Amino acid sequence: MELYRGRLVDHIQLVVRDLKASRRFYGAVFDVLGIPVGGEAEDYFWADELFVSSVDSRAAQGVLTGRHHLAFQAKDRAIVDAWYKAGLAAGGEDNGAPGERPYHPGYYAAFLLDPDGNNIEAVFHGEAKRSAAAVEISF
Repeated sequence: MELYRGRLVDHIQLVVRDLKASRRFYGAVFDVLGIPVGGEAEDYFWADELFVSSVDSRAAQGVLTGRHHLAFQAKDRAIVDAWYKAGLAAGGEDNGAPGERPYHPGYYAAFLLDPDGNNIEAVFHGEAKRSAAAVEISF
């Protein structure tokens, strides 16, 4: 098995009310970002570091998660724009149209609320050079 990990977070679990609505939303926005859904079953799906399950999933222990803010990295401004449109079309609610933000020069982002009210962001930090796309973990 091989995993690819980014910077700080190993994984995050969201426990949602309507797994089908969440699967539709996250499938659409991940498709634009080029992130494949890694696996799914009747009560969960996962992509990269994000694990999403229904409240009746064994992994959820019967408790919904609270409201979260998740920010996904985009490769450029056009991806942020396309991500926003795809998310709206898949049931997301506007929480900040694409545009520059005052956090630092070049910070370009868009915000959507997912079907459970989580604040989901796509962000492009401006032109930069990465040492690697991700860290590969094999076991």
